[in-house]
Amino acid sequence: MKKTITIFSILSLSLGLKAQKQKTPQDSINVFYNELFSVLEKSYLNRKSVDWKTVESETKDRLKSYDNFEKSLTEIKPFFDKVNANHCLIFYNNKKYSGTGKVITKDDFSEQWKKKFDTKPAFEAKMIDEKYGYILMPNMLFFDLSPENINKIAQPLYDKIAEIKSNNKPEGWILDLRFNTGGNSTPMLLALYDLLGDNAVWGTLDGNKKMISKIKLNQGKYLDGSKKPAFINPKGELMDKAKVTVIIGPFTGSSGEVAALAFKGRPNTIFIGEKTYGATTANTQYTLPFGSTMAITIGYDSDRYGNYYEQIIPDVFVSKKDNFDNLLLDGNVVEAVKFFENTRS
Repeated sequence: MKKTITIFSILSLSLGLKAQKQKTPQDSINVFYNELFSVLEKSYLNRKSVDWKTVESETKDRLKSYDNFEKSLTEIKPFFDKVNANHCLIFYNNKKYSGTGKVITKDDFSEQWKKKFDTKPAFEAKMIDEKYGYILMPNMLFFDLSPENINKIAQPLYDKIAEIKSNNKPEGWILDLRFNTGGNSTPMLLALYDLLGDNAVWGTLDGNKKMISKIKLNQGKYLDGSKKPAFINPKGELMDKAKVTVIIGPFTGSSGEVAALAFKGRPNTIFIGEKTYGATTANTQYTLPFGSTMAITIGYDSDRYGNYYEQIIPDVFVSKKDNFDNLLLDGNVVEAVKFFENTRS
């Protein structure tokens, strides 16, 4: 009997695979978009303001003209625009599909910023003027959200900061988020653990802007309600009372804004630069058919106290005075040094 069942199972699998091979591109398109519509109708932050019946009908009519699944993904942009999903993203075959974002013109950034941006800046942690710790925290995008992978990313960054802490004892710290356009904030905040300390760091609000979750750091662990939290292995004393300046700008967006929000309410902290991009809504990752992934907007980002900011506004405004060839001549860094020198320990 067991052998018969095994043979039947193999036969069923074979027939199933044959049927699968006979699927048309339109079948794949329908499977994908039906799942996309379903997920958004259930979980999307602004779902109640959308006429789903009309939008789905219009989108399906447009999809009938496609004979290739990947080409059909060009319909994501007009669809997301119709439902105002300007922070939702879909990733497929190393390509990103999104709605129409905010337009930033060349008048919004300096030549120095563009020059540095074109180098695809990576994480930096170093001393400047032998007095101040400087941290450049770039964007970080990845899909393996396991605690082990996050630790693999965050620990080396944390270790570099901890080494500067131990060897140099800076008089103040500069956190530069000017190139942090988004991604995943978890390794960023874990890397910055010593500066943030054992505290709540940010939260998620529902559609009525009521707090539904609060993220905390404690003894190197990222406590977001997961059974197995992401973590780093901390070293030495905390610096949660040290002087910190956070440099922000028009390209500081999404998880870059979360990294900035984590310092709202922190003592001895000011924000310098320009107002941020304004993607302060909370996304979560969802798996869609055919190996695609969606970042779906489910709430609003808040600071540790539940305050929502459409954009983060600097305490000290500095515009287009970037200098990455010599940071001591950078207008933002100049203001940071003034803060360090004029603030009592």
